[in-house]
Amino acid sequence: MTLRLLLIRHGLSSFNCERRIQGRNDLSILTDKGQEQATQTGRVLGSLPINAIYSSPLQRAAETTSKIIKAGGIDLNPVFDEGLLEIDLSSWSGLKLNEVGEKFPQEYETWKNDPSNLVLKRENGQEYKPVEELLSQARIFLSQLLKNHLKGDNQTVLVVGHNAILRCLILILLNDPNKGFKRLKLDNSSLSVFNITKTDTEKYNAQIECLNSTAHLDKPLPKRNGKARLILVRHGETNWNSEGRFQGQIDIPLNSNGKTQALAAGNFLKAFQLDKAYSSSMTRPKETAEEILKFHKGIPLYLIDELIEINHGLWEGKLESEIDTDWPELLQMWKDSPEKVHMPEGESIHDVWSRSIKSWNRICNDLGEGETALVVAHDAVNKTILCHLLGLCASDIWKVKQGNGGVTIIDINQDPLQPDIVTCLNLTAHLGGVLDSTAAGAL
Repeated sequence: MTLRLLLIRHGLSSFNCERRIQGRNDLSILTDKGQEQATQTGRVLGSLPINAIYSSPLQRAAETTSKIIKAGGIDLNPVFDEGLLEIDLSSWSGLKLNEVGEKFPQEYETWKNDPSNLVLKRENGQEYKPVEELLSQARIFLSQLLKNHLKGDNQTVLVVGHNAILRCLILILLNDPNKGFKRLKLDNSSLSVFNITKTDTEKYNAQIECLNSTAHLDKPLPKRNGKARLILVRHGETNWNSEGRFQGQIDIPLNSNGKTQALAAGNFLKAFQLDKAYSSSMTRPKETAEEILKFHKGIPLYLIDELIEINHGLWEGKLESEIDTDWPELLQMWKDSPEKVHMPEGESIHDVWSRSIKSWNRICNDLGEGETALVVAHDAVNKTILCHLLGLCASDIWKVKQGNGGVTIIDINQDPLQPDIVTCLNLTAHLGGVLDSTAAGAL
C-alpha cells in the first residue's frame, strides 16, 4: 500500500509582501496574487483522486484550501488541524525582518544561520526552541496521519500549511538530516509530493517524488536564492528504461520518447539563461543535453567521465526477473540496503558517490557569481548528488526519485559555511501531468 502525500504551502500573503514575520499571528491574509495562486493550484490538482484534505486553521492557509477545493471541483470537507499551525516565533510575529534584526540582532543571526538552535522567550519568560518544538508538533501530526491513511487501499492526501511546518514534515520523512532546515526551500503555493509505503516492520519508507514545484504557477521556476545556480537533469528515456532493463554503463541511446522528453525539458528551460553546460560522457545524457542546448546557442558542452552511470557489472542488460533468478539475495539487499551492495564485477553506490560528488564540487567551484550551469547525468549519479545535498547518506538513495527528463534546481549558498539549497527537485510537469509518470525502469 502507498500513501501519496501532497504538500502545499499557502498562497502569497499580505505579510509575505510586507516582509513581516507571520508565525502564529493570524492577521496575515491572502493577497489577490495569493488567491490566484491557490486557484491555479486547485486547477491542476482537480484531476487527482484525493481521499482527504488537512489544513492549518490560520486564515492564509484556510483560504488557500478553500480556493483549491473550489477551483479543483473537489468534493471533500477539509480537516482544520492545529498540528499544522506555523512555527511559534513569539514576540517576533508581526515585525518586519529588518525590525527583528534591529531589536534581536544575536537571535536573528542564529535564526538565519542555525535556526534549529534559536532560543526565544515567551511572555512569561520561559525559554524554548521554536524549531525543536515545531518538529515535535510535526511528528505528532504525521504519526496520526499515517495511522489514518497508510492502510488498506492506496490513498492520496492533501496537506495545506506553512513554510516552517511543511519543512519540518519533510525533514521527519527524511529522518531529520543535519542542518536540514536550511537545505530546503518552499515557495508560496508550491507543490511537493511524497510517496510513503509501509514496511514489514510496521515502519514506513518515504520517497520524494517532487519538491517545491511551481510549474503550475505563472513563474515555472522559483526565484534564484544564492550566488550561482545549477540545473540538474536526468537523461531522457531509453528502450531499456521502458523495458525495466539494468543498463548501467552499457551505452544505450535515447529512444523516440526520450528525445521528446529532452526537447520538452529544453522548452521548459529555454527562458532561463545558461552560462555553462556539463554532461556525463555517455550517449543518453549527451543527447539530452544537446536537445536542451538547442535553445541556448553558443554554450559548449563539457563531457565528464566521472558522471557516468553506476557499473552494474554482470547485471547489465538484464531484467529484474533475470537478476532475481541468479542473485535473489543480492537483489533484495540492493532494494533494502543499497549501501551494502557491491555489484558482481561492478561498482558499489559508495564508488558512484565518491566520483560524482568530486565532479559536482568541481563544477560548483567553476561557477562565477550569478552564473547558471546545466548538468545532465543518470539516475544513480543524480541520486547520490541529491542525497549529499539533502544531508542524507548512501543508504538513502531510494528516498529520491529521478524521472527521465526531470529537472532539479540547486542554488549555491552565498555563505560557504552553509549548505547549498535544493530549491526544487524532480520537476516533470513539462512532460505532462501533475505527477511523475516517467518509466519506472531499472537504473
